[in-house]
This record gives sequence, C-alpha cells and structure tokens, in this order.
Amino acid sequence: MSSGEALRRVVDDAVLGTGKQAGRSRLDLEPDTVERDLIKLVLTVVELLRQLMERQAVRRFDTGDLSEDQEERIGLTLMLLDDRMAELRDRYGLRPEDLNLDLGPLGPLLPRD
Repeated sequence: MSSGEALRRVVDDAVLGTGKQAGRSRLDLEPDTVERDLIKLVLTVVELLRQLMERQAVRRFDTGDLSEDQEERIGLTLMLLDDRMAELRDRYGLRPEDLNLDLGPLGPLLPRD
C-alpha cells in the first residue's frame, strides 16, 4: 500500500468512521452538531499551529535570536491566543483533549502532555 493510500485510509477512518475504529471518534454529520464539529476541526488546526509557533518561539528564545521586546511580544501573543482558545472551547463545550484527531496507526495528531 502506498503512503497516499495509507493516508487516505486514515482520513476515511477518522472522518467517515470506516474501518476498525468506526464510531469511536468520527464526525457526527447531524444538522444539530455540524457547527460544533466544524468548530472542533477548526480549533484543532489552530491548536496545532499554536503549538508549532510555541515550539518555534522557544527554539528562538534558546538560541538568542530575539530581542527582549520581541520575546515579550511573542510571549504575550501566545498567552492571549491560549486564553482565546480556552474561551472558544468553553463556548462550544469542548475540552482540550477534544481538540485532537486520532490518526489510527499514526497515533494522535497533537502530542499528549
């Protein structure tokens, strides 16, 4: 099986609920839950990007690439983003662990703390 076929199978399992993990963590396409599921997907992508930005900022802090002013602005921006993410999760009844996709044999999308 090619890597493209494997990725397609993982996406089908996660989104459509096919395969061994059907019913466990698939999108519920009922009209009443479409908005919440869409928000969950968008917030998952934003959380992934937030974590990547945070790791990049820490790397730049460690290498001394940033001035004190830049460090302060990046730190404040990441804190505000984290606060806003918490507000949106609360508004839609989501927990931090809900913002993770199970990619089957590849494991979770986001690292578990």
